[in-house]
Amino acid sequence: MENGGRGPGPLPGDGPRVPYEGVWRFTAPAVDVSVPQARRAVRDLLYRQGVPVSDDTMQGLLLIVSELVTNVVRHAALLSPMLAVEVAVGAEWVRVSVEDNHPYRPTALVADHGQTGGRGLLLVREVTREAGGACDVEHTASGGKVIWAALPLKAVSGLDPSESPYGYGPAGPGHSGLGPAGAF
Repeated sequence: MENGGRGPGPLPGDGPRVPYEGVWRFTAPAVDVSVPQARRAVRDLLYRQGVPVSDDTMQGLLLIVSELVTNVVRHAALLSPMLAVEVAVGAEWVRVSVEDNHPYRPTALVADHGQTGGRGLLLVREVTREAGGACDVEHTASGGKVIWAALPLKAVSGLDPSESPYGYGPAGPGHSGLGPAGAF
């Protein structure tokens, strides 16, 4: 993938430059302890950079990170003993993505109320939609996948949930993202 597996979402440089703008990436083993460590790392990074993120957006981002890292630990660790978390911040948005080397591209299933699990990607999609953001899952050049979610830093009022504040539809040209079929 020519964009390094980052997806079609916004990248720093798409608008006016701000002091907190940038892209950060870290790796971690695909083990249970990496879930809270990834949450803390993302939270601490955003605070340290002075990103003007609301409490609601921060909680949504941290929930998304937890769900995506947990999915790698539970479902991809055998083929992907390491995972990567990337945080990209622009003037008006923040995007988190989690990458692994497992080739399976997951889908968000309708929740089975009889099961205690299996709702992670559905939750990611809904948190992203409610915030007025976009999300998607894509294959990487190495044969793995990257799942990303981008949320606006400011609340988007009156937004049609099928539209993204980034001006490229639900998740970009040729991507199903938050549309009815959904990428996941």
